Amino acid sequence: MCDSPPGNLSGEFRDRVVCVAGLGVSGPPVARALSGMGAHVVVVDGRTDQTARERAAELRTEGVEVALGGEELPPGSELVVTSPGWRPDSPLLVAAARSGIEVICDVELAWRLRPANQTWLAVTGTNGKTTTVRMLEEILRADGRAAAAVGNVGTPIIDAVLPGTDGRAPADILAVELSSFQLHWSATLRPYAATVLNVAADHLDWHGGMEPYARAKGQVYAPGTVRVTNQDDPWSRHLATTRGDSGAPLAGFSTNRPEPGELGLDAGRLVDRSFVSEPRTEAVELARVSEMAAADPHNVANALAAATLARSVGVSPEAVRTGLARFAPEPHRISRVATVETVDYVDDSKATNPHAAAASVASFGSVVWLAGGLLKGADVEELVRAAAPRLRGAVLFGQDRARLRSALAEHVPDAPVVDIPDTGPEAMGKVVSAAAELARSGDTVLLAPAAASMDMFTDYNERGEAFVAAVGGLAPSPPE
Repeated sequence: MCDSPPGNLSGEFRDRVVCVAGLGVSGPPVARALSGMGAHVVVVDGRTDQTARERAAELRTEGVEVALGGEELPPGSELVVTSPGWRPDSPLLVAAARSGIEVICDVELAWRLRPANQTWLAVTGTNGKTTTVRMLEEILRADGRAAAAVGNVGTPIIDAVLPGTDGRAPADILAVELSSFQLHWSATLRPYAATVLNVAADHLDWHGGMEPYARAKGQVYAPGTVRVTNQDDPWSRHLATTRGDSGAPLAGFSTNRPEPGELGLDAGRLVDRSFVSEPRTEAVELARVSEMAAADPHNVANALAAATLARSVGVSPEAVRTGLARFAPEPHRISRVATVETVDYVDDSKATNPHAAAASVASFGSVVWLAGGLLKGADVEELVRAAAPRLRGAVLFGQDRARLRSALAEHVPDAPVVDIPDTGPEAMGKVVSAAAELARSGDTVLLAPAAASMDMFTDYNERGEAFVAAVGGLAPSPPE
């Protein structure tokens, strides 16, 4: 269909000068791979902190040139492979564009280097990407496929398309998590099948607004790619028809009873009315919600997305059932931490935008909400308006807490709000203590920040761990 032969470019990198922009997660493995192909690699990063210095020192021992403390395009550069987080208006990328030098990201590079027999199933969206690709990986493996989940889920994608140092062959099929940043820098990517799970305001500061952010997501529906759409999300449907190939197959999923051509829910069962012989009359049961380890409403939607992608490559119903039963959610995703004096404490630090936080708050009846951080240009009015009936109170922290406080004052004026201005190591302890004072029997103290964490923490994982540690200081009893 669209699984076109790879570019087989590995030999074309010999003696070429390639700039790798960024020493983050993707930079070092890309630098090593290109250096191993004979390229002269120069890694550039404006940081000079200890982590950057340590990574630079390690790469230099492997023969890779590294320039720290600036963002200048290295002389003679013929290609730039940028880390996803580098904005298009950064000086190095602007200089490359002016000089006519191609800029790609690690995903585009991996796509060009992939083995001829490797199939990609791609997942993007504002929320649910990691969970969906992990579910998809479990389903594919249950069907006996040599599969790997890659992208922002642990395995660098460049490592998944090249033979291992031990000679191990790359996986036959990849469940690929893709961010809007990566899609922005991917020109020739053509997954076999792909989905946009949902689109809500996020990363608007990077993309310059909602429309360009959505367009970047929509690039996953490439020419020939099987279009898997979330029928419950207007943006997903819109992008599949406006950005996708109208001649490519279309399969939808929904948490409602499925129409012909869809997967959906029917009486607590995940049902397929798409990949069957007679979609108008035939329905195949794939799994029961009661058998799933992750059965929250948003995870059922993710399971349907994963099942649709899996069925597009011929995975059996039995494998879908087995894979979803095996799947276990990762930490900091609506994880119940403890129960203290009949109050539940739940960690959803991964709720890094308003859309994710709204789904989290909607999962509980009476909530003491812990929120704040970097909103990245996102609006919180709709989130607070929808959450208002469930909010007993809120504890706010982080750089953009004033915007949350303003929205709470307008939409939940009677709810008590505690403002924690501290940003040091003790801040989360103060947040949790304040929440414990507000909470009553039967409440849920919910960390669902609706914002990124980098104003106070390294990432959402560190923020979640700080919450877990602070709750531990309340002498909790284990959850049932």
